[in-house]
Order: sequence, then structure tokens, then C-alpha cells
Amino acid sequence: MTMPTPLCPNRMQIHDIRQETPDVWTLSLINHDFYPYQPGQYALVSIKNSADTLRAYTLSSTPGLSPFITLSVRRLPDGTGSRWLTEATRVGQYLWLSAAQGDFTCTNHSPADYLMLGAGCGVTPIMSMCRWLLVHRPQANLSVIINVRTPQDVIFAEEWRQLQARYPQNLQLIRMAEQQLQEGFSEGRLNNATLQRVHHITDRMVMVCGPAPYMKQAESLVREMGVPADRVFKEQFHSVQEEESASGPSLKLVTRTPLAEYRAPVGTSLLAAMEMNKVPVNAACRAGVCGSCKTRILSGDYTTSSTMTLTAEEISRGYVLACSCQLQGDIVLA
Repeated sequence: MTMPTPLCPNRMQIHDIRQETPDVWTLSLINHDFYPYQPGQYALVSIKNSADTLRAYTLSSTPGLSPFITLSVRRLPDGTGSRWLTEATRVGQYLWLSAAQGDFTCTNHSPADYLMLGAGCGVTPIMSMCRWLLVHRPQANLSVIINVRTPQDVIFAEEWRQLQARYPQNLQLIRMAEQQLQEGFSEGRLNNATLQRVHHITDRMVMVCGPAPYMKQAESLVREMGVPADRVFKEQFHSVQEEESASGPSLKLVTRTPLAEYRAPVGTSLLAAMEMNKVPVNAACRAGVCGSCKTRILSGDYTTSSTMTLTAEEISRGYVLACSCQLQGDIVLA
């Protein structure tokens, strides 16, 4: 069987599909070949076995400890990838995955204590790393703070309880819910009072994963408590949707083929500007890694945060990665 794209050469078979919360499912995959990955990393998945539609999902399993490769997916109402994976796929079906990607992992750090902060699906790489650390770094002290809307939204709820019971000296688990409070949960969102329950916080490595506003707030809070910037690590494979308000300053986006003119907020990413105006663009990792959103700019005012996969010649000709290109003024695309 021919792979759908060279980016996703790893064929895996669905062993089972398990519902975790009202809107999250975990797909357990049988890997017929060796698939190296680190706890906390993610992979691109070919949606409907297509070369044109790729989506990034955390590998929620833990290498060497989990019996299967697992993807934990939140179903979004308009999510092309998440709806297909959670509604249309079946046990026995094959999926195509990329090599593991991302540097949001604990294995590249010197032995240390950790503070893990996860909101919503941000818990999935946190769980992957916690399993690994509790087994392979038995001297490490882990504090984990999980933030959810309701207690029913905690992903891996039973496994968290089991880990807390098995490692009472190594794992401090704090669960916070905004609504429908029940025993074992603190009320509200991440705050200073909760962080003060973490002993020696300034000596810890801090790993943060969740929606972009949550990660920004979490980083601000731990920095205020004295955690050095070089000890704070955030998962970055989701693009930040900068276009929060269409009423702010806007810029002109012109395409030459076909000739058309669009508007977008100043400061947004090129990828977001193209998607909001329905300009065709292929986007997979959305983190400046895979290169699938390569786009040529003829002229304009912009900055870039990643040029991975681009050659020096391509950069000189105006090629950028749309997900890592921030628009500061009017722009013209080839």
C-alpha cells in the first residue's frame, strides 16, 4: 500500500477507540514496525489517508511503558481531522503517521523536579511525561496541576488517581474545575494561591500545555513567582489565533494567482489570514516544523519566527512558512 505523503510514512492499525470525556477519545494503534518517540512529542496524521489534509496530535502514550501508540483527540464541531478520527474511523482500520516531532519533552533535561501545568487536552503530553518520569527518574518530585471546566472533563481521570495512589511521595496532583465542583477539586482557574502549594517552585522545570491564552497566563504566573525564563517550556505545535478582533487595525492581502484582494488584522499570522479568507493553503504541524505551508511572498511587511525546511535559495526568493510568518503591513503573494 502506498503511503499518502512522504511526511506520513508510518502505517498503524487501530486496535481500539476509547471515550475519555464527553468530547475526547483515545485511539490505540498497533505499530508493526519500530517507531521511536519521546514522551510529550506529537505526530502528524494523514486525515482520510490524504496528502492534502494533515493534523498534529499528541502521542499520549509513553515509550517503553504503553502497550500501544495512542492519540487522544478532542472532537471539535468543525474539526475536519478530529471528527474523522472520532466518528468515521473503525477498529482494524489503518492510519498514516509522521515521525514523532517537537521538543516538548522531559528526556532532554538534566534530572530535576517538575511542575506540570495542563489545561484541557494539554494534559495528554503531561501524562505521557509523568509516566516516564515516575519510572525512569524515581528521585524526581512531580507537581501536576490540571485545569478543566468540569470534573467530567479530566482526561485519564482514573489513571491519574491510580498514579497518585501508587506514587504518593513523588506525585502531587492538584485538580481545578471552574464549574460543578466536587470532592477532590479546587475551584477556579490557575492562580497564585494554587501555585503557592507547590514546594520549591523556583527550583523546578515547568512544563505548560493547553490553549494559547492559558499558556500565556501560566507562564506569567510562574515567572512572577521567581521561576527563571529558561526553566519554563510550552507546547507550541498549535498556532495561536492572533486575529481575536476584526475591529482592530487591518492590512491588505493581495494574491496574484488568481488576482484578488483580502483584509486581515495587523499582527496575525499569514496562515490565519489565508484561512480566514479561504485562500488555499496546506497546513499540517502549524509550528514551523513540517514545511507544508510554504508560501511565496512577493512584497510586504512581515517577520518570521521559523525557517525550518526552507533552503537559502527559497528564502531569498521570498518563501516563508505561513504558520510562522507574522504580518505587520500590506502583503502580496505570488
